[in-house]
Amino acid sequence: MTVYLVGAGPGDPGLLTVRGAEVLGRAEVVVHDRLAERSLLDLAPGAAERIDVGKRPGFPVHQDEINALLVEHGRAGRRVVRLKGGDPFVFGRGGEEAEALAAAGVEFEVVPGVSAAVAVPAYAGVPVTHRGLSTSFTVVTGHSRQALDADVDWGALAKVGGTIVVLMGVAHRDEIARRLIEGGRPAATPVVAVSWGTRPRQRSVRTTLAGLAATELAPPVTMVIGAVAHMDLAWFERRPLLGWTVVVTRARSQASTLVDRLRAVGAGTVELPVISVAGAADGGASLRSAAARLDGYEWVVFTSANAVEALMADVRDARAFGAASVAAIGPATAQTLARFGLVADLVPGRFIAEDLVDAFPDRSPAGSVGGGRVLLPRAADARDVLPKGLQAKGWQVDVVEAYRTERLRPSPDELAAVRTAQVVTFTSSSTVTGFLDVVGREDVPPVVACIGPVTADTARSRGLHVDVVAPTHTIEGLVDALVEARAASGGDPQPYRRP
Repeated sequence: MTVYLVGAGPGDPGLLTVRGAEVLGRAEVVVHDRLAERSLLDLAPGAAERIDVGKRPGFPVHQDEINALLVEHGRAGRRVVRLKGGDPFVFGRGGEEAEALAAAGVEFEVVPGVSAAVAVPAYAGVPVTHRGLSTSFTVVTGHSRQALDADVDWGALAKVGGTIVVLMGVAHRDEIARRLIEGGRPAATPVVAVSWGTRPRQRSVRTTLAGLAATELAPPVTMVIGAVAHMDLAWFERRPLLGWTVVVTRARSQASTLVDRLRAVGAGTVELPVISVAGAADGGASLRSAAARLDGYEWVVFTSANAVEALMADVRDARAFGAASVAAIGPATAQTLARFGLVADLVPGRFIAEDLVDAFPDRSPAGSVGGGRVLLPRAADARDVLPKGLQAKGWQVDVVEAYRTERLRPSPDELAAVRTAQVVTFTSSSTVTGFLDVVGREDVPPVVACIGPVTADTARSRGLHVDVVAPTHTIEGLVDALVEARAASGGDPQPYRRP
């Protein structure tokens, strides 16, 4: 087997290379750094062993131990991914790990990553080279005294010209600035210091070499020194939810759409799936029976994408519906139907059960194909508003359990991440009850956002103050509502304040 030395990039999970994602998806063991983006670990198979070797203040993991760990698992014939922040061969000590593997006769492959040296300036809107300003750039580390006193000739570097990118140098920034000025760089040379580059916490501070020592900074920081640092082609830091961390409580199988949409507008995410979707209590027998006689119904009504997925697993294709009409509670459910070649005949204006009842036709006294029968496949714990409303309109409703939602127990690390978040999102009543049952009210983030009024009512009934309710009850509508709430706060990076 092979040990893969994989660069995870500087933070944004979207910067992982295609090859990196490919080998992660087949890993049996993942040995990862502290700064490797945690969500990348989800790309590995669930059964893969995950080993944290991140170096923390006061809890060092010696490089020799990491080398031995890689050799041990490699010799045991396991497929090992060594996931490292940035690029493994750019100040990542990947060369030492490769040497150890080679000496032990263990096959390895290097999967380059996007280095912070180029990615972080780009995310700060600063090109490291630019015609008329800089035709070269130099990458150095300022992390150790050895780098200051022996490894880097700062005076010569000052005279080379071009852009200087300093990684891990925040602790020695005063001395770095002094040596560059002594070497001939003007004290007024522009500097951009970027903390937590490419992540939702990214913050850029602009100063000069003369002002760098007095600038308040905390690691991790990438410093860009040179004429290009005067440029400000900001794009990432203009994203409307930058600085907010949002808890996503959807089932893990459904979370990706919301997570992707939140990240696209700059938010960090904490995935805390408090529910999972499980099969019906009877093993699906009732649903299979209903699927075998779909053409005997006048209407089939779907109130969630989960119900569509569950039913269609037992249906050969759309022809099984015969002349039956199809209703969907909202566009997300309708889109799932469309994947199976079904076009919803009815989608209410608002995506709640009450509006679906209002929009649903009264049963014709003359009757028609299906004899006034409606199939309603749904969650085991769904509200009774819809079946009772349809029955009041004269329909005979067959309610069939299509799936159940079950509680999940978050890990201590996940619960700790929730405590640092600014927002929690709820996309169903079950996510509200699940979150409060496993997390408790004391750790609810400052902003509570709900996908619609029914979910909001559940949250209020459990004692929560609901700050944001999406007027359009979709994932896109929920994210848009959060963006509007953030704008209403004046764009302050702190949480939206309740009136």
